[in-house]
Amino acid sequence: MSESSPIFAVILAAGRGTRMRSNRAKVLHTLCGVPMVNYVIEATRPLLPEGLFVVVGHQAELVEAVLPPDATPVLQEEQRGTGDAVRVALEALEGQESGVLLVVNGDGPLISDRTLGELLERHRSAGVGATVLVAKMEDPSGLGRVVEEAGVVRVVEERDASESERRNRLVNLGLYAFELAEIRDAVSGLESGNEQGELYLTDVLETIGLRSRAVTYRLKNPEEANLVNDRAQLAKAEEILRRRILDAHMRNGVTVRDPASTHIEASVKIGRDTVILPGSFLRGGTEIGSDCVIGPSTDLLDTMVGDGAQVEHSVGRGAVVGEGVMVGPYSFLRPGTVLEAGSKVGAYCEVKNTRVGKGSKVPHLSYIGDTQIGEGANLGAGTITANYDGEKKSRTSIGDGAFTGVNTNLIAPVTIGADSYTGAGSVVSKDVPPGRLAVGAPARAIKESPQSRRKRAMDEEKGD
Repeated sequence: MSESSPIFAVILAAGRGTRMRSNRAKVLHTLCGVPMVNYVIEATRPLLPEGLFVVVGHQAELVEAVLPPDATPVLQEEQRGTGDAVRVALEALEGQESGVLLVVNGDGPLISDRTLGELLERHRSAGVGATVLVAKMEDPSGLGRVVEEAGVVRVVEERDASESERRNRLVNLGLYAFELAEIRDAVSGLESGNEQGELYLTDVLETIGLRSRAVTYRLKNPEEANLVNDRAQLAKAEEILRRRILDAHMRNGVTVRDPASTHIEASVKIGRDTVILPGSFLRGGTEIGSDCVIGPSTDLLDTMVGDGAQVEHSVGRGAVVGEGVMVGPYSFLRPGTVLEAGSKVGAYCEVKNTRVGKGSKVPHLSYIGDTQIGEGANLGAGTITANYDGEKKSRTSIGDGAFTGVNTNLIAPVTIGADSYTGAGSVVSKDVPPGRLAVGAPARAIKESPQSRRKRAMDEEKGD
């Protein structure tokens, strides 16, 4: 066997996963925001396989939808066991005479590229036909026991094991390296000898061992042995992955005050010297800059946060929070929200599809939807934009330096001009010209606004 012989990776992802008690295929369940099968795919990448095949079956179309473009799905129309799954994958490699076939279960999201590399190194250095990844478990209940004798490896299922074999704590982890020619020949001779009518991949090990030897490779990191077969194991695996993610961020200069209560998905990016407070959930494509304070109890999904911003006790969905912006507590930034540098959305506000200009403030108790707010504006407590008339949504425009009194209702479509004011409790359904004060319900522009007077006085002083 040559060190340069090509590697082909096969990931087994066709099963239903009945112990999950789910309407969704097991490998589609997510851990830290990523489908289980994708962790296994990523672990194979550093090995540079010439072919990456994913055997799909149950909910095949849904599984295919989450696969990366370079992963080739291979359909196992009837789920007849792991041996049949490998047989189907080998059909995609017809004509390939030599190489190493790496077979990995799709329900092992904790497996590392390092372990896969070590397995291949063991396989090549031993010059054998098959190598099996094994681990010694404290509690091997329900797992197949591995017996290795004189170059032959057998896997004995627990229900078929003798008393002495059950005392053996060395278990099969369902991860193999095979010489391509050996596995192709062995799989072709598989027969079903069980009540389920399935073809087990483990049955080929003894055949290959008698012909060209088989060896085991013992897993060094025991946490990688955690396979996912039920919800409890899913939670355990996600806890390990979550800890890995948090550790990586902390090594990169992020402070996480309480790792036990902080959930950060694998795709999230965070700048150095940012502090994440307890109870925070950071998900999807969220990106957070440097020197930010996030939390406590903040949930951000696909949200961009600029340097020096603070988001407290709030929720963000597809929002953009600029540098130095303050959000919260208890506010909701909905998709399409853009808060420019130095702006503020304070307590108990909901903002949707709105741009808030530099230095502008929506301090408290407001609903602002489908709105353009200029720079330096201030919206009084209880200001709302009534953007929906029962048939369509309309936009509101608030100019630079505008000021709304408390409990102002802006009935869209409407424009509040630059430096204009509204009185407390005004219901504004008509445009307010720049520099004017509007009061009443319905509001009328009655005189020059205080902001306009101040600016005019300053201009006159400069003229003198």
